[in-house]
Amino acid sequence: MQFLKFGLVLALLLGLGACSSKFKSYDGPEVTHVHVSKGERRMYLLHHGTVLKTYKVGLGNQPRGDKKFRGDGKTPEGDYHIDRRNPNSRFHLSIGISYPNAEDIAEAAAMGKNPGGDIFIHGRPREFRKGGRDWTAGCIAVKDREMEMIYAMVRDGTPIRITP
Repeated sequence: MQFLKFGLVLALLLGLGACSSKFKSYDGPEVTHVHVSKGERRMYLLHHGTVLKTYKVGLGNQPRGDKKFRGDGKTPEGDYHIDRRNPNSRFHLSIGISYPNAEDIAEAAAMGKNPGGDIFIHGRPREFRKGGRDWTAGCIAVKDREMEMIYAMVRDGTPIRITP
């Protein structure tokens, strides 16, 4: 009897642990495009012309204008693609944006600056939950539980357009 109780408790704990995984699965329509509207503070996951999901987002700590160089606190604007993912991100989970592109590099070089990089869509860990909505160094932030679905839904290579 004692062994049976132990087995049931162990099975329950393992089942709960599986439910709390940050790695979700998704079997719905393919996300063919991501659109981020900085002015609306919204990110849209689209299947062709149909919006599958909409998320409120936080941006760089200087949200107006296009990113020009490393350290300016701005989120880039333009056409990019999802080019990598980090399951062990300091920011829960993250997917990389292919910034800088050739145009961004040339623009920064003309100013004698480094364009920067490491622009991601990522979660918002507890230490960054106080303060304003726009707190990143140029990334796009969502809630951790939202990032889990985004991570599952958006594949590497997916185009992303970031507009003012």
